[in-house]
Amino acid sequence: MQKPVIVCLDLEGVLVPEIWINVALKTGIEALKVTTREMPDYDKLMKQRLSILDEHNLKIGDIQEVIGQMGPLEGATDFVKWIRERCQVIILSDTFYQFALPLMRQLGFPTLFCNQLEIDGTGRIVNYHMRMQNQKKHSVAALKALNFFTMAAGDAYNDTAMLGEADAGFFFKPPDHLPKEFPQFPVTQTYGELQQRFAKAGNL
Repeated sequence: MQKPVIVCLDLEGVLVPEIWINVALKTGIEALKVTTREMPDYDKLMKQRLSILDEHNLKIGDIQEVIGQMGPLEGATDFVKWIRERCQVIILSDTFYQFALPLMRQLGFPTLFCNQLEIDGTGRIVNYHMRMQNQKKHSVAALKALNFFTMAAGDAYNDTAMLGEADAGFFFKPPDHLPKEFPQFPVTQTYGELQQRFAKAGNL
């Protein structure tokens, strides 16, 4: 008998645009364009981002204003609906609940596992708190222990452990250098291609 299937998806770059890139475009701060697609050390990246926010006196409200003007990538809502009609889906992201809510609403509120920001009374982001280290990989491992057949898709360095842990893991529109470093993960460029991969691997 086939195990029940669960799909784990990264959020930014897979279902929605990169939040920090949109903040960079809105503010003109080039340094905020750096993401986990280029910098694998997430702690170093977040400390750099918080330092830049302080330097430019940007508060949580400034970032939420940018996010409020964003929407899912074209086709993402239908893609999530396609998955949810066939199996379970969880979004595994290194973003923060304070950022993600408006975007989750537009995606139909799929389950989201992510992290928390620490914000002071003035709206300054003073720190960030990961729910746990390497949560994407641990989440997939836990779902496998619960006897699910796991499939995953992501686009960045911080997704590779999740893809490796899953029974079937796929890149979705990764930067050119990543498939060269991780050739074991098939590359998909459209939701249609990813649907085909999921349908074949999970018998959906």
